Amino acid sequence: MGARDDVNSTLGAAFPGLRRGQVRLVPYDPEWPAAYEREAARLQRELGEWALAIAHIGSTAVPGLPAKPLLDIMVAIPRWADVAELEPRMTALGYVFHPRDTIPDRHFFIAGDGDLRRINLSLVEPDSAYWRNHLAFRDALRTQPETAANYARLKKELAAIFPDDRLAYTEAKGAFVARVLAACARA
Repeated sequence: MGARDDVNSTLGAAFPGLRRGQVRLVPYDPEWPAAYEREAARLQRELGEWALAIAHIGSTAVPGLPAKPLLDIMVAIPRWADVAELEPRMTALGYVFHPRDTIPDRHFFIAGDGDLRRINLSLVEPDSAYWRNHLAFRDALRTQPETAANYARLKKELAAIFPDDRLAYTEAKGAFVARVLAACARA
């Protein structure tokens, strides 16, 4: 069994994935946390001490929230430059490195079948803004039902407007995310 098969068997049917640029939301699936746990355990086994912490982020990490059917994972690594050592390990696990990612503070990897993306994985330093902000936003959605409901409505509206433009969809959510993070910072 190859690395791609390992990813697919770990995720099962919980994360069928999306084609590049596609935005499609599905209702929350109670299998998502278990699929994340299986992949996180596989990553921890293979990365060992390189993985300081592993976190389930994105909408699939928030019970009840509709989401794109792909798994978002964040792995804290000791140093930014460690990606040179980790890239071959990630490739062996079935991940493809995207070195020209436009988001600061992360090294971006994707796993899936061909152009069908099933996992977005970010390697980041644990003291980075990326790490802090993604955990803060996830936790706000998990603990504030009204904020989560408002975000779900916004996501559905934007998915209808941008069904084939993931970048525009993500950018259009930016003001909402910024407001939630600002409220977290004040709390």
